Amino acid sequence: MDDEERRRASTVLAAQQDVVLPAWITAVSSRLVGRMSRQELDGELGNVYTSMVGGGAAEGSFDETRAVLAELSRSHARQGFSPTETATVVTTLKEPIAALAREGGLSVTELLAVDAVIDELALSTFETYVKAREQVIVDQTEQLLELSTPVVKLWEGVVAVPLVGTLDSARTQLVMENLLQALVDSGSEHAIIDITGVPAVDTQVAQHLLKTVFAARLMGAECIVSGIRPQIAQTIVALGIEFGDIVTKATLADALVACLRARGIELGRRGERSG
Repeated sequence: MDDEERRRASTVLAAQQDVVLPAWITAVSSRLVGRMSRQELDGELGNVYTSMVGGGAAEGSFDETRAVLAELSRSHARQGFSPTETATVVTTLKEPIAALAREGGLSVTELLAVDAVIDELALSTFETYVKAREQVIVDQTEQLLELSTPVVKLWEGVVAVPLVGTLDSARTQLVMENLLQALVDSGSEHAIIDITGVPAVDTQVAQHLLKTVFAARLMGAECIVSGIRPQIAQTIVALGIEFGDIVTKATLADALVACLRARGIELGRRGERSG
């Protein structure tokens, strides 16, 4: 559509504001029940409508409106609105416009101009929403990765990374970075990578583990891989995976004992008394 059509649509919206804006707010309110209050809609849609009236009439464009709708889309994406709910905010404006046309308040040319503007803005709104939602998903994924790869201090000089879930390349990189940083921060010389919560170990997972162990060794720390359950041990043997000189243990407790012994610390059995 050309600038003249946009100006025509803006003129129509300006002339019919007292009728169209309240009807638009009411229509959107009925579709977003429980999502937004009437007061919130008054402010949000009022800003959108004002920008449509001003921007279209002055410049023959709706750049300001797109900016307002872009912020609205990003806000809705963060709040968990669906794409349909977000697009509805714009497309519902067609209802009071269509009602005016039926009553003879608009010509066919005016109706088509306003409809074209609404469609154009609705598409822009949807595209912005999709991009914002994708960014929300990326941010949440990164946060979940951080939460799922903690490095904990078990003893003076001993840290551990308890892994839960699938170990892929992206997560391995994060595990490696977190572990190496923890080794630097704590000055630890021993690290335990516990895979008790990893459902399966294949060649790829084994390679990821080896890379993490070798990276820790470059920092001067020795690693033990714990959580080697019978099923995982059988899989490793069947696949012919070689861990080389990397120490493996069945449980995290066994790995901690091995680390303490390497540091010259012997733990007495329960019930033993010193002589």
